[in-house]
Amino acid sequence: MPEKRTGSPATRIGVAMRRLVPIAVLLVIAVLAAGCGSKKSAAPATTTDWANGVCTAVSTWETSVKAAADPLKSGNISKDSLQSAADAVKSATETLRSDLKDLGKPNTQAGQQAKDAVDTLSSDLNADVDTIKSAVDGASGISGIASAVTTATTTFATMKTQVSSTITSLQQLDAKGELKTAFQQAASCQQLSSGG
Repeated sequence: MPEKRTGSPATRIGVAMRRLVPIAVLLVIAVLAAGCGSKKSAAPATTTDWANGVCTAVSTWETSVKAAADPLKSGNISKDSLQSAADAVKSATETLRSDLKDLGKPNTQAGQQAKDAVDTLSSDLNADVDTIKSAVDGASGISGIASAVTTATTTFATMKTQVSSTITSLQQLDAKGELKTAFQQAASCQQLSSGG
C-alpha cells in the first residue's frame, strides 16, 4: 500500500528545497576552496624547484629512451621490435614535453629565455621522433630494417645531445648566475650529471 503523503505538493517541494540548500552551500564552498588551493601550486616555488623539475623530467626521459634503444643493439631486430622501440621513445618524449610545459618559466630575470629554450628543445625532440617514426614506417625487408635501425640510433644520440646542450645553455642564460646555482643545488640535476 503506497505511503500517504501529507501537505500539498508545494509544501513538500518547499521542505525538500530547505533540506537541499545547506548541501548546495557546502558544495560551493568546497569547490571554491579547491580552486584557491590549485592556483598556489601552479608553478614551482623557487628557481631550484624549477631546475629540479627540468632534471627530473629529463632523467625519466633518458631512462625510458635507453630502455627502448638497448634492444636495438642486439643485432636481431624485427620490424615489430623496431616499432615498439619507436613507440616507446615517442611516448617518453610526449611525457617529457608535457612535464616541461607544466613547469612554466623560472622566476628569474632570464625566465622567459629559459622557457623559450625549453620550448625549442620540445619542438626539436618532436621533429626527431617524426624522423624515427618515418624511418620505421617505411622499413621493409632486412636492408630496410637495418637502415631504420641506423636512423633510429643516430637520432637517439642527437636527441640526447640536444637535451644536454639545452641544460648547459640554461645554466648560462642568467647574468646573475641564479639558474646555474639552481641547477647545481637541485638534487635531481646532481644525479643527472653523475649518471651521464
